[in-house]
Amino acid sequence: MANVPSNLKYTKEHEWAKLEGDILTVGITDFAQSSLGDVVFVELPAVGKELKNGQAFGVVESIKSVSDLYSPVDGVVVESNADLPNSPETCNQSPYDNAWMIKIKLKNPADFNTLLSADEYNSFLASL
Repeated sequence: MANVPSNLKYTKEHEWAKLEGDILTVGITDFAQSSLGDVVFVELPAVGKELKNGQAFGVVESIKSVSDLYSPVDGVVVESNADLPNSPETCNQSPYDNAWMIKIKLKNPADFNTLLSADEYNSFLASL
């Protein structure tokens, strides 16, 4: 069973999101990193990139596959995790802490409420 912290929100594309003020921190879930296998490459957007909900913002490559990363909200990238491209294995070791990917300044903070709760995400995982 995947680790699904109750203090985060989730997408059906297996990103997690944590809101602090109007800044949303985004990463991939434990389920995603486990499904991918050993992550060997991460590509993240530059600060200032405008994102739309559902738009691909980066790529995670593992020994098994290549997967796009999707923005859970509309907003602007205010920070990218500069350590991840040099240490992509962090995605496997610490998906909810050290392997956060980007921070987005939300255009509409209410968008956060449209994301899945931990219970809803667990139910989604059970249906796969």
